[in-house]
Amino acid sequence: MTMTKTGQTLATSRRGFLKSSAAFSGGLMVGVILPAAGPAQAAGLMHTPSAWVHIADDNTITLISARAEMGQGVYTSMPMLIAEELNVDIQKVKVAFAPPGAIYGNAMIFGLQLTGGSTSVREGYDKLRLAGAQVREMLITAAANQWKVDPATLKAENGIVTGPGGRKATYGQLADDASRIPPPEKPAMKDASQFRIVGKRTTRLDTPAKVNGTARFGIDVKLPGMVYASIEMSPVQGGKVRSFDASKAKAAKGVVDVVQIPDGIVVVADTYWHAVKARELLSVQWDEGANANLTTQAMFDGTRAALASGKPIGVKKEGDADAAVAAAAKVVRGEYLTQTVAHAPMEPMNFTAHFEGDRIRLIGPTQWPDAVQGAVAKMLQLKPENVAVENTFLGGGFGRRIDFDYVLQAAQIAKAVPNRPVKLIWSREDDMQHDFYRPLAVHQLAAAIGADGKPTALTWRQASQSVTARAFGLPPEAPDATMVEAAVPLYAIPAARQDVVKHDTGIRVGYWRAVSHNMNAFANETFIDECAVAAGKDPVAYRLSLLENQPRMASVLKRAADKAGWGTAAAPGRFRGVALMEGYDTYMAQVVEISMKDGAPVVHKVTVVADLGRMVNPDTVEAQIQSSVIFGLSAALWGEITVDKGRVQQFNFDTFRVMRNHEAPLIDIVLVDSREKPGGIGEPATSLVAPAVGNAIFAATGKRIRRTPFTPPYLSQA
Repeated sequence: MTMTKTGQTLATSRRGFLKSSAAFSGGLMVGVILPAAGPAQAAGLMHTPSAWVHIADDNTITLISARAEMGQGVYTSMPMLIAEELNVDIQKVKVAFAPPGAIYGNAMIFGLQLTGGSTSVREGYDKLRLAGAQVREMLITAAANQWKVDPATLKAENGIVTGPGGRKATYGQLADDASRIPPPEKPAMKDASQFRIVGKRTTRLDTPAKVNGTARFGIDVKLPGMVYASIEMSPVQGGKVRSFDASKAKAAKGVVDVVQIPDGIVVVADTYWHAVKARELLSVQWDEGANANLTTQAMFDGTRAALASGKPIGVKKEGDADAAVAAAAKVVRGEYLTQTVAHAPMEPMNFTAHFEGDRIRLIGPTQWPDAVQGAVAKMLQLKPENVAVENTFLGGGFGRRIDFDYVLQAAQIAKAVPNRPVKLIWSREDDMQHDFYRPLAVHQLAAAIGADGKPTALTWRQASQSVTARAFGLPPEAPDATMVEAAVPLYAIPAARQDVVKHDTGIRVGYWRAVSHNMNAFANETFIDECAVAAGKDPVAYRLSLLENQPRMASVLKRAADKAGWGTAAAPGRFRGVALMEGYDTYMAQVVEISMKDGAPVVHKVTVVADLGRMVNPDTVEAQIQSSVIFGLSAALWGEITVDKGRVQQFNFDTFRVMRNHEAPLIDIVLVDSREKPGGIGEPATSLVAPAVGNAIFAATGKRIRRTPFTPPYLSQA
């Protein structure tokens, strides 16, 4: 299977993967294998009471994290859930990344071993505690069998099983016998009131390694005899090599080979620098394909036209909203545009591949290891068990590393240069110009306003590109859940008609942190602010009047308003805006405080109140909200990818701005003490920043901004 510029072949492969994922993972289902060079391998003979717990003879305990660690904290939170029921000190255990295997699948994402959608804690909360409880009872049963006593008289704690008469045995001493005992289906599990680890602030387990430099990211991988690859790809997405001359590149210092793969021309050399410098000597002629004349304006124009000409897919219909709007004496209308943006993780795409005979070893950062295993096996016609995938820490993901085009490239290069490990590294420019971007979107909303100022009817239509159609081959007529996240707000509006239209702009798109929550929350929360203004009401009070049946949402809004000082005078030159949303089973409200400088907003403070149900690690939750706010602000204030003649115009962080340390606002966070089911926290805060800032700009200037990013060219058009 070849990863093409349009992603169509990848979509075909993924459909096949979904149908045969069990076959892809079968080689690792019995006796789950720790990744090569895993932290517990040197500890002695390993025993595996379950796929989640590995115990060595010397009582070294390794807990398995099945989700990719890209800064969001799962390297700590996932093991915390296991350790809680296993009764071990989380600071004394080791952690390993799970290899590909169906047992590590994510039940919230069709059983795929995929990290995304703020699902890690939500999906693992009960499952991982169950795994820990099962192993605890298996260890107790093993001890009871050895000592011929009643298991009820034994206790497992701090890596030791103790019993009557001072008997004791370490988990390591019992692990071999325990691994032969069938896991109990319904082991006793703790009530939340008994938790000693879950819900408590816990220092992240990966912090020391990331501080002292021993943490292994993909870009850090070094293997004996390794060579380096740099790839020249078409400047136009969808373009293909027509012809090339590599004679000068092959003669350059350190060059091992120059090879062609479907995505472009690759220079392989003894160092990355030599590969990059030799790549500059390539002469490539491109067939630029169908996107040769693509422009951002054409993308927006086509998307807007699709609102009227495309086939709408229903999201919600209650009453006859269109008739009510048409007959209303007072109507509020708005059109909202959100721009294409890049993921731009600090670590650019990279992967290491070593092809030998009928096997390949793959090492690097991915959010979807079992799909990588299956796709590479199919592409190279190998048995899945002969494709070893070792995940590393991810230097940022944000959804970009759900796609694995760069992994397929590395595998193809390694096959062309066999018996030598090859590390493929994209430059920042490669990464910026060959992303799977967050799609642009156009929304059109209208509301009939009643005598009391409240909406009596709402119509909402969005046109955008379907990421799932590109990634998985979803049929055009099929609903795409990732287009309608936060599309239906929690406000009480008697009649509503909400639908979406799929429109392919030509550029390849991907899952970007919070996906369509970003576009939909911007449109909805800006529009409800406009309705409040039309009604002559305070924006917070207006929202509360529409949330009488949503106590969790109303509660976080009240608390955010109070914490931010809403209703009291801000400092001179400061103005506030508000936004709220339910996403990923988390209820959140934000209030931002800004000033205007040189025609652009400066954000001074962001107040966040979040009710995400039961938390595993509040320390990580706060860090996630902080990072989400900064990530969202970068996109809202500056983020845009523009296209001219099929070419992305942004090359690096000088033209695709991200927030610097000195620009970061004060972020004031309140976490609600909640007993509700766990919600996701890695993404929702990203979505609310843009509407909250836009609403604050209106408070400051009287200009309603209906387009992101909030850069002076667009602000001046308001």
